[in-house]
Amino acid sequence: MTIKEVSEKYSVSQDTLRYYERVGMIPPVTRTSGGMRDYQEEDLKWLELALCMRNAGLPVEAMIEYLKLFQQSDETISARLELLTAQRDILVAKKTEIENTLKRLNYKISKYEEAVKTGKLEWNKDSNCNF
Repeated sequence: MTIKEVSEKYSVSQDTLRYYERVGMIPPVTRTSGGMRDYQEEDLKWLELALCMRNAGLPVEAMIEYLKLFQQSDETISARLELLTAQRDILVAKKTEIENTLKRLNYKISKYEEAVKTGKLEWNKDSNCNF
């Protein structure tokens, strides 16, 4: 696939694709004899992993480190596991934070929905969502 086709398929700019390759988030993409990028199945798998990880909020540096470790050999399996586990822990903490924020937001929405029906806005005096 050409870079244009990949860009369209994954809804990501061609500049982003080149950046991912340049900084080492994905391995160098297969090239044609003329030097044009020619994404193969293996290239797309790496890209999909990078996009998934970035969409989940993992830092570019973590992806670069993971790729470096992966390319070194099976001797880095425990280091890769540690890196991925640490990133998972960060995501779990973010998920908890988002869930707590959603609870607060849902509480506020329910109070405003009630106020629309009754014409009166009432807050629970013990809640810290009264803003």
